[in-house]
Amino acid sequence: MSVSRLYATAGTPSPRQNRLLAALPTEDYQRVLNELELVPMLVGDVLCESGAPMSHAVFPASAIVSLQYVMENGSSAEIAGVGNEGVVGVPLFMGGETTLSRSIVQTGGYGYRLRQPALLEEFNRGDAMMRLLLRYTQALITQMSLTAACNRRHSLEQQLCRWFLLTLDRMSGNELIITQELIASMLGVRREGVTEAAGKLQRAGIINYRRGHITVLERAGLNSRACECYEVVRREFDRLLPVETAGSPLGILNGE
Repeated sequence: MSVSRLYATAGTPSPRQNRLLAALPTEDYQRVLNELELVPMLVGDVLCESGAPMSHAVFPASAIVSLQYVMENGSSAEIAGVGNEGVVGVPLFMGGETTLSRSIVQTGGYGYRLRQPALLEEFNRGDAMMRLLLRYTQALITQMSLTAACNRRHSLEQQLCRWFLLTLDRMSGNELIITQELIASMLGVRREGVTEAAGKLQRAGIINYRRGHITVLERAGLNSRACECYEVVRREFDRLLPVETAGSPLGILNGE
């Protein structure tokens, strides 16, 4: 079945819902489109284990992937998130082949897989795809760096608000289906700490929490309580990966 027929099915997203794919000029997009494979991404699915070789890059369309570093004792912490703004599989075009992080689906949805040979063929053309992927890699490094600093210097409530905002930016709605235990695992803290911080936000009328469901009621409240790390990461992604009309050539791809 072709990709075009797959994403025409009700409830499945177009590849253009991924910002990197949407930013490709029409000719490049059409060439890549023939190689894309729609894949369902369920919560908890592991796309790649730490140190394992990767065969495909995944461009999330409606799913969100958590990149986590796993310690020797089995505990883990999130070092970055990847949603429709990016791609899972940076080592495939940067030459590393493997990564120390585990890629696990945080929010279920769909994504599009691209085989490594097809990805490298596009990257090695030295054209739009290469420039987009390199800019995305710079933005991802910024996110990882700010996550490390934030986890070290800012309060758990600030970290939680930052995490909520970054997750909302990758979603079409305001409801997160996730447990406090999973949030604690990603932030690398005790669940009791997340319960306390989330309780403060709920009492302030900013979120509503019920078993496995978190609804953001007042985004402005999250913004006011989050540290500066969220805005720095958001601005960097917007600066490096602007999107105009889906599929149209962008200034950044033409050297502007």
